[in-house]
Amino acid sequence: MNIIAFDASSQVLSVALASGGGVWYTEIDAESRHSELIMECADWLCGSAGIAPAELSLVSCMKGPGSFTGLRIGFAAAKGLALALAIPLAAVPTLDCLAYPFSFWPGIVIPAIDAKKNSFFAALYRKGKRLTGDMDAPAETIAKAALASARGPDGSLPPSEPLLLTGQGAELLGECLAPYITPEFVNIDKGFNRGKARELLDIVKNTKMAAGDDLDTGPVYLRKSDAELNLK
Repeated sequence: MNIIAFDASSQVLSVALASGGGVWYTEIDAESRHSELIMECADWLCGSAGIAPAELSLVSCMKGPGSFTGLRIGFAAAKGLALALAIPLAAVPTLDCLAYPFSFWPGIVIPAIDAKKNSFFAALYRKGKRLTGDMDAPAETIAKAALASARGPDGSLPPSEPLLLTGQGAELLGECLAPYITPEFVNIDKGFNRGKARELLDIVKNTKMAAGDDLDTGPVYLRKSDAELNLK
């Protein structure tokens, strides 16, 4: 089975391809060039794997939340391939992909995306299981959710429940959490700013998730874009 996965949810564009037991991967700090680079990356990976794009059997993309423009570009590329090749499409929640590699972590994992306006798109996980839904919230709200989930006897995070922050907004969120959570309990994933197409690919491959219905859906947004808000 030949599967391609797109992550255009942040400034870093990443694409991963699984074919014949091998995995090929590329990522680019694309800034605002996602739309012109995403299919070039797909073609390059297919060539590296020795397959034609027509031999793809499943395509996947990030469902959101994330960059409004990036999510639309990722969905457009994935839907275009799915429709052109008559293959299924699987869209996976972005925060699930960010948290996926850290099911081993002995505490709480918080994938975070800088949502601007002093807010973050975030969720809480423990041992790979969600503790909250997607949040569009300031650091104080996220800290309260983490402290409540940790159930420390004195209201603080005990050493057995350290935090791990990952995702593009991890470093900024770590700074913003300092007034609410003792910094020694807050850890930053060293690869927080990497693309996550490889994790997306793993989720689709390893969970054998159902695919196909996502052709009729679009990105998940937790708020309206500035362009929509200005249309008044």
